[in-house]
Amino acid sequence: MNGVQLLLIAGAGIAIAAVARRKGLEPGMFIVILAAAASFVPGMPRLELESEVILAIVVPPLLYSAARGASFSGFRRHLRPIVSLGVILVVLTAGALGLIAGWLLPSIGAAAFVLGAVLAPPDTITTVSHGEEIGLPERATSVLTGESLVNDATALTLFSIAVAAVNGEHATFAGGVQEFARSAFLGVAIGALLSAATLLIRRWLRHATLETALVLLLPFTAFLAAEAAHVSGILAVVAASFLVSVNLSLDPNHEYPGAYRARVRENEVWPVLDFLLETFVFAYIGLQLRFVLEDLAESEEPGLSRTLLAGGVLLVAAIVLRLAGVYGLFGRWMLRARMTSRRLERDPAYRAAFERRYSGRRARPLDPPTQRETLLVGWTGMRGILTLAAAAAIPETTASGAPFPGRDAIQAIALIVTLGTLVIQGTTVGALARALTFDLAGERAAREAARAAGRALLAGRDFDDQRMAVRIAMRDGTLSEEVARELIDEIDLRQAAGSTPM
Repeated sequence: MNGVQLLLIAGAGIAIAAVARRKGLEPGMFIVILAAAASFVPGMPRLELESEVILAIVVPPLLYSAARGASFSGFRRHLRPIVSLGVILVVLTAGALGLIAGWLLPSIGAAAFVLGAVLAPPDTITTVSHGEEIGLPERATSVLTGESLVNDATALTLFSIAVAAVNGEHATFAGGVQEFARSAFLGVAIGALLSAATLLIRRWLRHATLETALVLLLPFTAFLAAEAAHVSGILAVVAASFLVSVNLSLDPNHEYPGAYRARVRENEVWPVLDFLLETFVFAYIGLQLRFVLEDLAESEEPGLSRTLLAGGVLLVAAIVLRLAGVYGLFGRWMLRARMTSRRLERDPAYRAAFERRYSGRRARPLDPPTQRETLLVGWTGMRGILTLAAAAAIPETTASGAPFPGRDAIQAIALIVTLGTLVIQGTTVGALARALTFDLAGERAAREAARAAGRALLAGRDFDDQRMAVRIAMRDGTLSEEVARELIDEIDLRQAAGSTPM
């Protein structure tokens, strides 16, 4: 791949995204479809990158950007559904899809579970990024945001284990669980250490351009350092992003003269980088279609027709498993909540213990999702960036030097399932959200009331005192983290624009 091709991909992506947004459509879906069509243009060269480059360059900054906009308190508040969807459901989906793939494509052997891991994680962050346009309620948005930060790590850990099994390394279920726990814990630890170092260096730099450059390097550093230690690079990136963004916005110990300039600069840079990277991945995998199909047509096993059939079956299976899994996990939550409610009604001792447990500042258990929320979350199973990037990152050969079994078939099926879910679910999730008639007007009114209450704290203060007032209010529970961060961003913009304080 040369520089001219990269420029053409970026330029075409900008034009396609502009047209798609004007039509109210998902740009990623259009880019993949048009790139796939363009691959059949006579003379179109095959674009090739080393498999490791895709995951090392594309995934870290996209995850970092998604995590920096997420609420840490919201993540903690919705930890139960996030773990259910981002860990349990991804593991079950990967296993089920791997078994189906092994039955449909017996010639690829253990690589069927590589395919299962590739197809398992939905790209819920893309759904969340269009949450207002789609009409997502707040709780669904929080759960899907948190899920997107966990399910990628789960899927990539499963992906690594499955690739190791194909390479002949001994792998068991118990060993996989142990490896996941070790990988997750050490990945978070590495991310935390690098975030602490970044915060110290930023305070010393005190220059918006240099600070932004440092933070742009952080996701790559966290990912590569963790991968070099054979632990979760994804969770290292997520931990680093959470800790840096929360501390810089909400911790007064990390405030210094001119710090607002770096925050404003970052808020401008990350959306541009996100767009360019997403455009590249969608276009890159789409442009592989013709060549992957040609390779499959020339191979005896699994062959083109069997691969296309498997792709169709796995597309349906991915959609059904997402719906069934969400209903199963959330249904169990609803059942336990009903049992708890009944016990509280008939058992005074249990009710007294329950009230004592939650009498202080400890948050009460969340109510289970409603049937409407369950259906909406179940329908947000579109595959996207990670599925395409992981498929592209499958090595060409095994450790023995033999061709990786079913590599072309896995990449073709990843493209089929991604395109299929984007078309089937991506184009209908907005209509579904509107049909379910969530009380979005009430949510918007509540958010605006919270912002107004926050702004009332700022009157008559200078910029630094405004930030301190917001941080104290958040610490005391008067303001939520989401509203506090919005107000900090607003104060930063006003100061950068040279406006007077409120």
